[in-house]
Amino acid sequence: MTSPDFATVAPKVSATPRDDLDKKIARLVANKDRWLQVSTEMRAELLQRCIEHTQRCAKDWVRAACEAKGIEVGTPREGEEWLGGPMTTMRNLRLFKEAMLAGGEPSLPGLSSAVNGQTVVKVFPQTGYDSLLFGGLTAEVWLEPGQAPTQGRIYREKRAEPKTKGCVALVLGAGNVASIGPMDALYKLFVDDEVALVKTNPVNAYLQPFWEEAFRPLLDLGVFAVVRGGADVGSYLCNHPDVDTIHITGSDRTHDVIVWGPGKDQATRKAEGRPVLTKPITSELGAVTPCIIVPGQWSDAELAYQAENVAGMVTNNASFNCNACKMLVMSEGWAQKELFVKLVRDALERTPSRKAYYPGAQERFDGFLSHYPNAEMLGERTKDEVPWTILPDVPAEAGEYALTNEAFCGVLGETYLPERDAGEFLQAATKFANDVCWGTLSCMMLIHPKEQDRYQRSFDQALADLRYGGIAVNTWAGMIYGLVVTTWGAFPGHPLEDIQSGRGVVHNALLLDHPQKSIVRAPFVWRALGMGPAMKHAYFGNHNSLHTLGEALTRFEANPTPFTVAPVLSAGMKA
Repeated sequence: MTSPDFATVAPKVSATPRDDLDKKIARLVANKDRWLQVSTEMRAELLQRCIEHTQRCAKDWVRAACEAKGIEVGTPREGEEWLGGPMTTMRNLRLFKEAMLAGGEPSLPGLSSAVNGQTVVKVFPQTGYDSLLFGGLTAEVWLEPGQAPTQGRIYREKRAEPKTKGCVALVLGAGNVASIGPMDALYKLFVDDEVALVKTNPVNAYLQPFWEEAFRPLLDLGVFAVVRGGADVGSYLCNHPDVDTIHITGSDRTHDVIVWGPGKDQATRKAEGRPVLTKPITSELGAVTPCIIVPGQWSDAELAYQAENVAGMVTNNASFNCNACKMLVMSEGWAQKELFVKLVRDALERTPSRKAYYPGAQERFDGFLSHYPNAEMLGERTKDEVPWTILPDVPAEAGEYALTNEAFCGVLGETYLPERDAGEFLQAATKFANDVCWGTLSCMMLIHPKEQDRYQRSFDQALADLRYGGIAVNTWAGMIYGLVVTTWGAFPGHPLEDIQSGRGVVHNALLLDHPQKSIVRAPFVWRALGMGPAMKHAYFGNHNSLHTLGEALTRFEANPTPFTVAPVLSAGMKA
C-alpha cells in the first residue's frame, strides 16, 4: 500500500554546489533567532511586499510552467498554471498578511457543533467577495475532539514569554503543483515561526528563480532560501546539523527512506522503532482518492453536469495531483450507474490527452494495465501521453491493487458496494473509504439535495466518521487546497511506522491550533448567486476561459476591489 517511488525516476538537474548549500544554511542560522523578534506588523509589511513581487513575476512563472508541461500559452489550459501557481500563492500571502494584522488571531466567521460534538469552525465565505465569486460554496474546519477554537499559538506564547531560540526548517518541495513549495515555506515562516530552506523537486527546479523573486523581501532578510538538486542533496540537507525540522510533500517511500533509511534494513528499523533521523518531520504524501456517489434520482442535466465534475477531478494537471479522483465508489443497485459511467467516459474522451510530464507515468500506467487487462483506454497512447483510462468493476476488496496503489497518472477505477438504500450506502461507503482505500489525504462525495435532506442524519454521520484530512461535497478536493483558509494534510494519527498520507497540515490561514479535517461543500449544480444557468468549476476540463479567469483571479487576490473583481466575474461567465 503506497504512493509511487518518485525518487527512482527523478530527472537529473544541476545541483546547488555544496559550498553554496552551506552558505545559505549559515545565513538562515544567523537570522533564525532574529526572525522570532519580527513583529506581526512588520511581517504583514513583508507579506505585502511579497505580493507585489509575485505580481511582477507571475506571467513569466506561468509561461515557464506551461512550457515544461506542454501547455500552449494563450489556451484555456494555461489557466491551470495560474491557479496552481501564482494565484494560490498570492491568496496565501494576502490571507497571512491579514492574519498578521490581526495579531495572529484573525476573526472566525462562525462556530457550531458537529453531530458527534466536535467544534466546527466556519472559515468560508468570509467576505462579500467570497459570496459573490463562490455563491453557495462553504467551508469549515473541524477541530480535534475536545479542543477549543484557539488560534496563533506561537504569537500567544511569545506575548506571554518571548522566545529566544529559532529553528531552520527544510521544505522538500513537490514537483507537480507550482505553489506547493512556496506555500509550505510560508507555513513554516508564519505559523511555525521557523526560517525556511526550500529544495525544489528535480521535476520543477526551473521554478527556483520565480520563487526567489516572489519572496525577494524574505530572501533579502535572510529568512528564506531556495536550492536545487536530487536525492543526494536532499539527504545532505536532511542530515545537516543546522537543519532543525523537515517538511516533505511527495511519496511515503521517500519519507520512509529519510526517516528509516534505505535498503533491506528499513523494515527492521521500523519494527524495532529505530529511525535513522529523529528530527521533527511533517509530511503530505498522497492517497488513492475515492469519490463516493450516493445513489439517487438525478435529472439528465444533473447527470451530465456531475460527469463533467468527475472528469475534471481526473484530468486537472494531467492527473498528476495527489487529490485526483482515482476511484468511483457506487451502489450496485443505483439505477443510473451505467448511464453515469457512460457520461463520465464521454467527458473524458472529449478531453484531449495531456503530456505525461511527470517521470515514471508510463511505467505506473503499465503496472495498472498488467493488473487490469480489461482497462478501457479512451485515446491513443504515445511515448509522451498516457490516455485517460477507465478500470471497470474493480473488486471492492482489501488489498486490491487499484485501491492500495496511487496511480499518479490518468487512471480512474470503478467499484461497487451492494447496499442500495442511500442511508445504508453512506454507512458502507464510509467504512470502505476508511478501511480499504489507501491513504487519508482527501476524498469526495456527490449527493443530490433530495437524498441529503432525506438522509440528513446518515449524511452528517458520514462526514463525522470519514477519516480524511479533507472532504469535498459535490466538488473536487482541490478546492480545499486552493481556498487556503482550510487546512491541507492527512487525517491526524499516522505513526512514523505507518505514515500513509503523512502528518501535520499546511495553509490554515486562520492559524487554528488544533485542526482535524476540513470540509468544503458546494451546491449539487453550481449557479452564479444561486440562480441562472449552471456554472463550470475552474477545474472542469471544458472551461473555455480558464486562462483569462486564472490571471484575473491572481490580480484580484493581490488586491480585492470592485475593479479587480469585475474581470473575474466576466471570465467566469464566459466559461
